[in-house]
Amino acid sequence: MARFVRLEDAKDLPLWRRPVALLFLMSLAMPIAFNTWSALLNNFVIEAADFDGGDIGLLHTVREIPGFFAVGVIAIIIFMREQVLGLISLVLLGAATAVTAWFPSMAGILTITMLSSVGFHYYETVNQSLQLQWLSKKEAPRVLGWLLAAGSAATLVAYLAIMALWDSLGLTYNTVYMIGGGVTVLIAVFAMAAYPQFEAPNPQIKRMVLRRRYWLYYALQFMSGARRQIFVVFAGFMMVEKFGYEVHEITTLYLINLVVNIAVAPLLGRAVGYFGERRTLGFEYIGLVTVFLCYGGVYYLGWGVVVAATLYVIDHIFFGLALALKTYFQKIADPGDIAPTAAVAFTINHIAAVFLPVLLGLLWLASPAAVFFLAAGMAGVSFVLAMMIPRHPEKGNETIFARYVAAPAE
Repeated sequence: MARFVRLEDAKDLPLWRRPVALLFLMSLAMPIAFNTWSALLNNFVIEAADFDGGDIGLLHTVREIPGFFAVGVIAIIIFMREQVLGLISLVLLGAATAVTAWFPSMAGILTITMLSSVGFHYYETVNQSLQLQWLSKKEAPRVLGWLLAAGSAATLVAYLAIMALWDSLGLTYNTVYMIGGGVTVLIAVFAMAAYPQFEAPNPQIKRMVLRRRYWLYYALQFMSGARRQIFVVFAGFMMVEKFGYEVHEITTLYLINLVVNIAVAPLLGRAVGYFGERRTLGFEYIGLVTVFLCYGGVYYLGWGVVVAATLYVIDHIFFGLALALKTYFQKIADPGDIAPTAAVAFTINHIAAVFLPVLLGLLWLASPAAVFFLAAGMAGVSFVLAMMIPRHPEKGNETIFARYVAAPAE
């Protein structure tokens, strides 16, 4: 029978059984399956099903559909605790990843991608909610940075194994997917058995919540989702299609990203706590404008593979600052709004993701540079929105316009 422990009483538990420890364990589990899938994806789909830019766009559109329906989490948590749902979602993600190579066809790849995506997006929705409920506003930026670093460290181990053993042991896609997905399943099952159910002090509203005073957060989430798709879908695909990167080479690039993230992510968390959400998000978006314009230059001006790989690493660093969006919402939100708004925000974040990859996949066939120039424009819009965040956001002071007009309650 499940044991229930109030959050304020959890400090009496052994360190490894406290809520923060569970957040770290889940942060280790998810990237092992997801990033193993991602590291092999571009090579696997090209070799197994002869994907081109249009096909990869379609695949990522299918992958993002469950994110668009993340609002369904609200209905599920009426009957199931968020902590349980998060761990079950991890099991689904891991199991689907494990059998990916069993379906080497367009239809098979799309189907298994849909299943793994349900696990990924429902986990991410619940995980964001639990982070903001279980962490105080003061400690959240710092701990979120460490959680990001922990996920990078877990992925680092997986990528090192792929890079070192892929050629020497003649590993197959099936072997790597089975191991990566299986480890995630085992960690999730262990967490179900080893941890009590934690009771947060503020009961969550179990219905859809849309508040006018959260409008800037919604807008930033929408632009973040649209912009992220271009990086996730096309940056790695460019390295394989244009520069002929093989599995061990693309994994080496990911490996460099992880080492950098392990070192930098805690600093990013501290930066958000010190400089505030407005400045750090503004810095991120200006950086992304520059990076995406340079990506376009790789195609338009013929810059080489070293420039492209460097941009890829810098791109990853800037995206780490997105944790400031979480802390911005934590500061302006009603405590009971966190779970339903996390679900709504994930749906908003994925509105563009449902149609953008396939449309940009078609644009990619005509002009890869145009795809990245479009992303630079999106990052510019995000910068304008970020400048509307006040220096010290809180309930009633959600945007800079609150100085002149009282923010509506709903």
